[in-house]
Amino acid sequence: RGAANMLLMASLWVLYHSIVAVGQSWYSFGWESQLLETGFLAIFLVPVKSCRRFPSDCPTPWVVKWGYRWLLFRIMLGAGLIKIRGDQCWRDLTCMDYHYQTQPVPNPISYYLHQSPWFVHRFETASNHIVELLCPVLLLLPFRRLCALGGLLQLIFQVVLIISGNLSFLNWLTLLPSIFCFDDSMLSFLFTRSSLKERFFAASKSRKTYGYYVRQLVSLAVAVLIGYLSIPVVRNLLSSQQAMNTSFDPLRIVNTYGAFGSVTKERTEVVVQVTRDLDPQTATWTDLEFKCKPGDVTRRPCLISPYHYRLDWLMWFAAFQNYQHNPWLVHLGAKILAGDDGIKELMAPNPILDKQPRWLRMQHYKYEYAATMRGSDSWWTRHLVGEYLPTVQLSDLSQYVRQQGWKLPRDREH
Repeated sequence: RGAANMLLMASLWVLYHSIVAVGQSWYSFGWESQLLETGFLAIFLVPVKSCRRFPSDCPTPWVVKWGYRWLLFRIMLGAGLIKIRGDQCWRDLTCMDYHYQTQPVPNPISYYLHQSPWFVHRFETASNHIVELLCPVLLLLPFRRLCALGGLLQLIFQVVLIISGNLSFLNWLTLLPSIFCFDDSMLSFLFTRSSLKERFFAASKSRKTYGYYVRQLVSLAVAVLIGYLSIPVVRNLLSSQQAMNTSFDPLRIVNTYGAFGSVTKERTEVVVQVTRDLDPQTATWTDLEFKCKPGDVTRRPCLISPYHYRLDWLMWFAAFQNYQHNPWLVHLGAKILAGDDGIKELMAPNPILDKQPRWLRMQHYKYEYAATMRGSDSWWTRHLVGEYLPTVQLSDLSQYVRQQGWKLPRDREH
């Protein structure tokens, strides 16, 4: 049984804000701001002190209801506009030909969806545009049935996205504001016990007290604040130079969102390899496996949503660039060479790391789904593109790590 009050929700919001602020690249994903904005509105959803499930003197504030609808409207419209303004494949309806294969962390269902006929992919892309560009208008209409229809379409859309890939907790989080498109009578079927239904409706039709009017004033103040902070967000939505996943205020109360403005047509992976041999030229190299990202071509894609393996996602972004643009990756290599136990916990089990490796290198591979699983146990095929990080040992990285101001990993065996 979950329950909360303003003090608890405000504390959680402040704590997560602090974590995001110090997390840097580790917490640089767009849904961190979405979680903060969602959490900010949740502060005003709950009672000031009471932790009762159905406080009779605290009906859902109007500013929270419309605040969540406004949030969902911006999430979906922002995602739709960044696509239609971005990659050409969204305009010619071919993006879904690539998405299931090149998304950050595919799941097993992604493999089979990728095999769909071309006309299915065209339908998927067109449907995406309808849901993200046209349907959000329903969310802001004052007509309860149309608003509920808009909320239902968004719920279905998010469930489809959850099924089709490991997109962290993003889509699960987006389900929450969709619920606020339904009124009490539409949700009453969730409460099967008559006593709970009575308490539910009693809370929504409670007698107005002094506290009620205070909350109305607070709601008005929050509405004014959201309206003011929405001005640069709306300007951004209307701009041909639209930025996605950006905050225009330091507290991230109202943000701009977007996803997959461009879709990569090829999947490349950074494969980390280590050896304990003395001579790297004649060494036998072993690939290090991560918890979820593609590596071993015979390993089945994982199913982890709503959990978020941040290192796997950062490795996906790193594959688009080089290690000079991702200094944290060099630090990762140094920690692996030093036998750091914390790094091993972020990766899949790698028996070779039971002892400290002597050499490390990173290779750049192109990955593609295997054309068929019949007669083969491979989910992927891959071929070498080139070198990503040259062969190094721990002493080669010491000066670079110090220049970055990082603490030099302690050599476990020396």
